[in-house]
Amino acid sequence: QVQLVESGGGLVQPGGSLRLSCAASGFIFSIYPMSWYRQAPGKERELVASISSASGSTNYADSVKGRFTISRDNAKNTVYLQMNSLKPEDTAVYYCKANRYATTYWGQGTQVTVSS
Repeated sequence: QVQLVESGGGLVQPGGSLRLSCAASGFIFSIYPMSWYRQAPGKERELVASISSASGSTNYADSVKGRFTISRDNAKNTVYLQMNSLKPEDTAVYYCKANRYATTYWGQGTQVTVSS
């Protein structure tokens, strides 16, 4: 069975940091581009960051560029999202996604709340 399990979310103050992890199993992780999405209450789910399978090329939403870093460890079947300088507007449920051609897998999400 395919699983993507996010962890590392929680409550942090503005300016703080969190490191999200997404542990993958049940598919060939190393050949799948991976992404992090987020969805805030009342808003559409949006792409935050993505990373390619082979080259490790990354892309970021303008809103997080310079603050967030996506990385992956294919030996551990894990993708990470390091989030620094967090802002209240970063508050959302963060989802891990694997997508290759017609195949898409989603994690269950982890809550990130940035508040004083």
